[in-house]
Amino acid sequence: MNRAPGFNLSRRGLIRTGVGASLAVLGLGAGAQNASADVTATKRFDLAQPSYDLFRSKDTHGARVQQSFAFDWVNKFLFVATKRSGSAESAGDLCINKMDFDGNYLSYMHLNGFGHGVAFAALPSGSGTELWIECDANTNGYGTALAPIRYTANTTLDSPAASAAYQPISGATEYTCSVDPVYQRMIVRYHTSAGKRIAVYPLSAFETRSFGSPLVDFKQPTIAGTPQGYALYGSYMYYLTGDAYPGDGTPTGDGNSYVTSIDINTGTVKQGPVLTKAGSTLHHREPEGLAIYRTDAGEARLFIGFATGVEGDRRSSIFYKNALI
Repeated sequence: MNRAPGFNLSRRGLIRTGVGASLAVLGLGAGAQNASADVTATKRFDLAQPSYDLFRSKDTHGARVQQSFAFDWVNKFLFVATKRSGSAESAGDLCINKMDFDGNYLSYMHLNGFGHGVAFAALPSGSGTELWIECDANTNGYGTALAPIRYTANTTLDSPAASAAYQPISGATEYTCSVDPVYQRMIVRYHTSAGKRIAVYPLSAFETRSFGSPLVDFKQPTIAGTPQGYALYGSYMYYLTGDAYPGDGTPTGDGNSYVTSIDINTGTVKQGPVLTKAGSTLHHREPEGLAIYRTDAGEARLFIGFATGVEGDRRSSIFYKNALI
């Protein structure tokens, strides 16, 4: 893969939340189960086009695999969520790693009992960052609400109760979210008794903590493979599936990491699943996380993350696609 120069995120259309990280307010919204489609059609990423390196095999605070990642597009930092060393899978204990865009580790924050970390958002808040992340993990280790957390370096925070956080969708039992900084929206993947659903809100709903009905709300289409992350760009959702290389993690063929695009106005697959060969020579190579950002020059990019490296020393590797159609 090639590394494209000049990774600088856009300062156009920037959002400064200007709000704190209070967890003391209950945020229950009705949330229409079948909201009318209300998102203007946009271009989408061509998943068949090549991927490029952001960085490979960068160290994080802990030794376990990354789960997802998010960018603060104003303050120019990357946040990588990893599983906590020594914690059970069902505990919901996460380590949030703050990094620069070259993949250099800067600091950490430990979150106890928050969730699995499939996806989260990093919203610029003045000179700091507010993380919107699942919280109050259930017995399976998945968050049951969404919480805004002020990133505070080298500290540990226990999860708030779901009743002290935000549950925008009535009846939902699990939540994760991801931000589209270009079109200023937040996508929420949530679980119900009928399965997984997707809702999209204006980002302002999260800034004001006033959710109401989402712009769109639909049943997630059936896509084969292990779910490993999702992101939103304009009127399309992107969905990552796949597994690590089998056995000892030695690279084997092209792997089974696939990316799919979904039209959020119809809830149907637009392209894919498309095999991605990004970082195919890396050891272990487990797909982990998607994110969307735009450079200072105005180039939109779909980022794809992988947990790489050997057992006991897992690393972060991130790539991107930039061809729109």
